[in-house]
Amino acid sequence: MRKFIFILLSFASIQLAGAQKHMYFGLFAGLTNYKGDLGSSLSLQKPNGVGGFSMLFELNHRMLIRAEFNYGKLHGADGFSSKTRLRNLDFSSKISEAALQFEYVLFDLYEYKCSPYVFAGVGTFKFSPYTKDQKGNTILLAEQSTEGQGFYQDRKAYKLQQICIPFGGGLQWALSSRKRLALEIGIRKTNTDYLDDVSTTYIDQNLLSQKKGGTASNIAFRGDEIAGGNSYPAEGTIRGNPDNKDWYLFSGLSYRFSLQPRLRHKRFVYKAKTAKTSCPSLF
Repeated sequence: MRKFIFILLSFASIQLAGAQKHMYFGLFAGLTNYKGDLGSSLSLQKPNGVGGFSMLFELNHRMLIRAEFNYGKLHGADGFSSKTRLRNLDFSSKISEAALQFEYVLFDLYEYKCSPYVFAGVGTFKFSPYTKDQKGNTILLAEQSTEGQGFYQDRKAYKLQQICIPFGGGLQWALSSRKRLALEIGIRKTNTDYLDDVSTTYIDQNLLSQKKGGTASNIAFRGDEIAGGNSYPAEGTIRGNPDNKDWYLFSGLSYRFSLQPRLRHKRFVYKAKTAKTSCPSLF
């Protein structure tokens, strides 16, 4: 993460040195969602907050390079879906993300007051799934090796920093020559299936207890904690789907502003008196 942030800052410094008149700063606030092995296909029942900041460098009227950092929280639970309710697993995780993206604005915001836009890029993120036991104690799931990571067959311990591919789109409004407002939905495709600590199959309960202790076997399956629940499944029973990686989403508002109005070339100045007041037609 530090190396990736250093690269972003180095890129920003280069841009500042040679293209100050085309730079925006952005503040972002919104909600998070998660798609993985716990609960429904897309967890919308309990969204959490996310906030961040960005630096944007104009290449021309409609193309920008965006460097950003976001920090938020994810949550997923079997209780949100009738199909998985009796398994009774859940997780939460704080997540910090740094990303470099290309942004394309469909219509010139120096000529129009609003325009759709799309973006895509590459990023890295840190996470650490955790849950609460019946006494309310916080349990870090990666340390429990709930699927035998590190000692069972060829399963390796998963890393808590991974790569993601952010992409999405939204709508931007030009508030003035220096200010913009953006509403966006951003999807993150990850390269891990352990964002929620669930991926493959159950291992033998006694082996898990022997290697990692009773806490690990207690939280690897929690169906026995609820009425009508079952006992710990047999070794090899499906616990998750390793063929589908986990995803997460950031949706919200971004306020963007420039601190260098006097340095901006006239072709990059918003024409408030002549700008078209409605969004351009796509057809």
